[in-house]
Amino acid sequence: MPTFETPDGRTIAYQLNGPRDGTPVVGLHGTPGSRLGRFPIGDPYADAGVCVAQYDRPGYGDSTRRPGRTVADCVADVAALADELGWERFAVTGGSGGGPHSLACAALLPDRVIRATCDVGIAPWNAEGLDYFDGMVDGNVAEFTTARRGEEAFRALVAPQIPEVLERLDGDMRDVLGPEYPLSEADRDVLGRPEFGAQLSRDMKEAFKQGADGWVDDGLAFVKDWGFAVDSIAIPVKVRYGPDDTLVPAAHGRWLAAHVPGAIEELKYGGHLGSADPAVFIEQLCWLAGTK
Repeated sequence: MPTFETPDGRTIAYQLNGPRDGTPVVGLHGTPGSRLGRFPIGDPYADAGVCVAQYDRPGYGDSTRRPGRTVADCVADVAALADELGWERFAVTGGSGGGPHSLACAALLPDRVIRATCDVGIAPWNAEGLDYFDGMVDGNVAEFTTARRGEEAFRALVAPQIPEVLERLDGDMRDVLGPEYPLSEADRDVLGRPEFGAQLSRDMKEAFKQGADGWVDDGLAFVKDWGFAVDSIAIPVKVRYGPDDTLVPAAHGRWLAAHVPGAIEELKYGGHLGSADPAVFIEQLCWLAGTK
C-alpha cells in the first residue's frame, strides 16, 4: 500500500489502477468509501489507457484524519498526490460524495486539472431553487439534517450504523445499506452481481478502518460552505446522474449541470451505481483522458 506525507505532516494512502504511463486521473471516492473502490470486471483502466490514483480521504482507510475539513480542503491533498506521482496535469473524477470534491478540484486547480466528472454528486446545501430532499431516502435526509446540528449529534447517528453495515456485508448485498437507504431496482441488480458485491465489501471494510471519522467529517463538510462556488468553474466538466437514484435524486444532477458553466449533462443508466457494462465505464475514462 503506497503512502506519502503531506506538507502538514499527515499520511495519505492511495492505490493506482491502470498502466503507470497511462493518462493521469485522480479518483475521489464516495461517502463512505476508500481507495479500494474500482470497477470490478476486467481491466477497463488499461483498456482506456489511463492510470487512476484513488486515495483515502482524511479519516478513511489509512489516511490521517483532518477534523473540521471543508470540501475545498481536498484540493491540497489532490495536488500533493499528483506531485508525489510526478503528474503536472491530470483529470479528476468523483462519484456520490466524491462529486463535490471533484468539482472543488475543477474550480480551484484550473491550471492542473484538464477535465472533471461529477457522477451522482450532491448539490451544495444552500442550492437556490432546489428542493434538496425531494425523492431522497430517509437515511440520507436524516444524515444531512443531523449534520447541521454538529459533530456530536452526527457521530451519534452514523457510528452505530457501522457494525450493522459490516454485518450485512456477509448477507445479501442488495440490502447492504439497510432499510433506511432503499435502492432502486437497477442498483439492487448491480449489487446482486458477485463481482460488484465483493468489491463493495472490500471497499466498506477499508472505509471503516478508523471507525466513523471519515464519514463524520464528510457529512459535516457537505452542509457548510464548500469553500468554492460551482459557477466559478472554467474547465470542461461532465455531470452525470441517474433517473432512478434514491440516494442522490436526479434533481441534484440537473441543478449542478445548470450551474456549472458549460457542463455536459449526461443521464446515466438506472440509479446511483449506473451500468455494470465495462464498455460504459471505459467510455467515461476515455472522456476524462480526452480520447473520446
